[in-house]
Amino acid sequence: ETEILLPELLKEVGYKSKIIGKWHLGHQVQYLPLSRGFDEFFGSGNCHFGPYNDVNKPNIPVYKNDKMVGRYYTNFTINKGTGQSEISQIFLREGLEFIEAQHSADTPFFLYWTPDATHDPYYASSQFYKKSIRGRYGDAVMEMDYAVGVILQKLKDLEIQNNTFVFFTSDNGAATYRKTGGNNGPFLCGKLTTYEGGMREPAVAWWPGTIPGGKVTHQLASLMDLFTTSLSIAGATPPDDRIIDGSDIMHVLVNSSDVDVEKPIFYYRGNEMMAVRLGSYKANYWFWTEKGSGNKFSFCPGQYIENVLTHEKVNHTAEPVLFHLGRDPGEKYPIYHGSEYQDAMKRIGPVVEEHKARLVPGYPSLNHCDNAIQNWAPPGCEEIDYCLPVPASDPKLCVWSN
Repeated sequence: ETEILLPELLKEVGYKSKIIGKWHLGHQVQYLPLSRGFDEFFGSGNCHFGPYNDVNKPNIPVYKNDKMVGRYYTNFTINKGTGQSEISQIFLREGLEFIEAQHSADTPFFLYWTPDATHDPYYASSQFYKKSIRGRYGDAVMEMDYAVGVILQKLKDLEIQNNTFVFFTSDNGAATYRKTGGNNGPFLCGKLTTYEGGMREPAVAWWPGTIPGGKVTHQLASLMDLFTTSLSIAGATPPDDRIIDGSDIMHVLVNSSDVDVEKPIFYYRGNEMMAVRLGSYKANYWFWTEKGSGNKFSFCPGQYIENVLTHEKVNHTAEPVLFHLGRDPGEKYPIYHGSEYQDAMKRIGPVVEEHKARLVPGYPSLNHCDNAIQNWAPPGCEEIDYCLPVPASDPKLCVWSN
């Protein structure tokens, strides 16, 4: 509850905000988007997991603002057998209507559009079903690409493209343990790891007349930077009573060569800082891929690098394992000792020390699991006659294997 989210601060300077799609930052009422600064919400507090049987586990609710209007699979259908669903088209319409409404009202707006069709189980509408050569995942990507194009065209049709900042990215690398999903190219492993395949995402910034098109920057950045950058664009001020992790990257979006090579990126897994990147160097303080045995790793199919991929958590804090990602994006060839290693660690070591000195410990919100707080009877369920019996509360420590 102590965190201040972007829409809360944008509201202070007159913005109206809407999230469409996947929220996944808490499904209880006090954590839902309208309790965290958003004015409108269409989507789910979770992903489209399921289908569930509404007995042992309730199907995931879909909200319109602060009330549930149905559930995935039972009301908002996804054919898990074929991968067909019209949900992405609903998300698209919601986005277009929001943009049009704010334009008509001459209100500045923030649209957080988070379709989840490319998350397993993949789905696509009839317009894109079986249209790609990459199966269901390819169909879902094709539809997402189309929808982004429609949104950009709407901005052009309303003649507000030169006054609108658009940023497209993802929340993690491809889930390589899903055999039919995405591909991380030359990078090692995928989602759920802190290797490059798990942590790198594509990013595209678009603002005609302000951000030059067709440019590529090698600036290191994270999603946290969008918080600070967006506030800067909107003329809002971040709170001064806390450390703000993100930095304003607008300068490098405008001038792709204006790179801050001293900007670090910290790679976390749970509470552990696994690695840090500074410039082209990445220093690994811990290695851990996944539990198991042998030389096979479901998070890294077809890949094996001795002493880099591990089934146990391995401590390298005394002598971090260093890679130069410019020469070795696949993290195959560690740099041992020598002047290059020493020079790089002389830069990285103080950065890590300063970072850890500034950390404020938090309490993990996923420490306890309780069947009673699942989506049995969300707000609005009584209006559509879809409330389910709530079991007795029995909180227990959660077990997260990886």
